[in-house]
Amino acid sequence: ASRTEPRAGTPYRLKLHQIECCNCDVACGCQFGIGPLPGFCQFLIGYRVISGQFGDTPMAGVTFAIACKYPGAIHEGRGEVACFVDERTAAPQVEALMTILSGKAGGMPWEALAGTVEKLAGPILKPIEMTVNGTRSAFRIPGILEVEHRPVKDPVSGEEKDVHIVYPKGGFFWDDGSVCTTAAMRVNYGGLSFHHEGRYACYAVANWTNQR
Repeated sequence: ASRTEPRAGTPYRLKLHQIECCNCDVACGCQFGIGPLPGFCQFLIGYRVISGQFGDTPMAGVTFAIACKYPGAIHEGRGEVACFVDERTAAPQVEALMTILSGKAGGMPWEALAGTVEKLAGPILKPIEMTVNGTRSAFRIPGILEVEHRPVKDPVSGEEKDVHIVYPKGGFFWDDGSVCTTAAMRVNYGGLSFHHEGRYACYAVANWTNQR
């Protein structure tokens, strides 16, 4: 039996910074219901918990990142995922996080995403450096991965553009995302090896819970 199974029914509620990017052009096709524009999906997402807890375990400050690749759209499955957790994270927090990401605790988006994952590596404890600053956010794990956001600029004036994707009735990952692009996006860990600078990126605040 998994060491997380006894905690599978634990209530949780988290608010998180989400720093994401993928291999799509700046307009990610998945946001508009047409799937990944290159036909496959490779993405990196960094998270830092703003507030919340898993049962009695406080989760504020927990920092982690996921690297993923899918041969097609995410919902078609066969995903390969690596989950990196900052090495300073306490053991109960790591256990709580992995229970959520496994989908065993229920709640969106991980209850749905867990079924699309064929290979999962983690938790991989590494030093994670993260800067949360809207469309200038960044995170890196030395020698493994790096992501750096930069604002989208008007091609004529060169001025920065404030572009949002908004889901008035609630989105899958988040409700309001600030669209940007990548100055850096690379990973090299086992079978996960790719880089996609100048592509889609987004900063948002996400909310995860298994409570109504």
